[in-house]
Amino acid sequence: MKKTILLALVALCMQPVFSQSEKFTGAMKKNIADIDSAVSHNEIARLTDIAANFERIGDAEKTQWLPYYYAAYCQITLAYIKNVVADNDMVADKVDQLLAKAEAIEKNNSEISLLKAMNTSLRMLVNPMQRWMEFGQKIQQYSQDAMNQDPANPRPYWFNGVSLKNTPEQFGGGCGTAKPQLDKALELFNSFKPVSELHPNWGKQICEKEAEGCK
Repeated sequence: MKKTILLALVALCMQPVFSQSEKFTGAMKKNIADIDSAVSHNEIARLTDIAANFERIGDAEKTQWLPYYYAAYCQITLAYIKNVVADNDMVADKVDQLLAKAEAIEKNNSEISLLKAMNTSLRMLVNPMQRWMEFGQKIQQYSQDAMNQDPANPRPYWFNGVSLKNTPEQFGGGCGTAKPQLDKALELFNSFKPVSELHPNWGKQICEKEAEGCK
C-alpha cells in the first residue's frame, strides 16, 4: 500500500515536468517550422517575430541553448535577406548577446561557433576593405572551431564555400576554391543526422544551389 501511494506521489510530481517539456518541444517545433516558411517568402516581419519567440522561450527555460541559437540564426538570416549593411553592426551586437547566452549553457558547440563566424562576417561586410584586418582572422578561426568541434557538421564547409565563392579571384576566391568546400558540405549533408528533431538541420538546399552555380 505504501509503495503504491509513493508511486502515485512520484507520478503527480513528475506530471508538471513532462507537461513543461512537451510545451517546450511543441513551441520549438512550431517556430523552427515557421523559419523555412518565412525565409522562402521573404517575410521579414514574420521572421522578426519568430526570433522574438525563440528569445522568450530561452528566457523562460533558462537551461536550454537552442532557443537562443535559433533567435540568433533568425537575426543573422534577416540581416542577409535585408542586405542593409548600415544596420549590420546593430544586428551583430544583438546576435552577440544571444550567442553569449547560448554559450553560457552549451560550451564548445559547433553550431554556435558557426553562427559566430557568420555574425562576424556581417560586421566585416560593412566595409570589407577596412575591416578585413580586424575581422577576417576571427571569421576563419570561428569557422575552424566549428569544424573541429564537430567534423560531421556540413554547415561550416557550406559557409566557407559561400564565403570563397563571393570573394574575388585575385584574393583567392571564386568557384575554383569554393567548389571543394561546397562539395564537402554536400557529402556531409547526405549523411548528417541531427542530435534531435530540435537541433539544427538547415542548409542542404541552400548549399545545393550554391554548388550548382559553380558547375
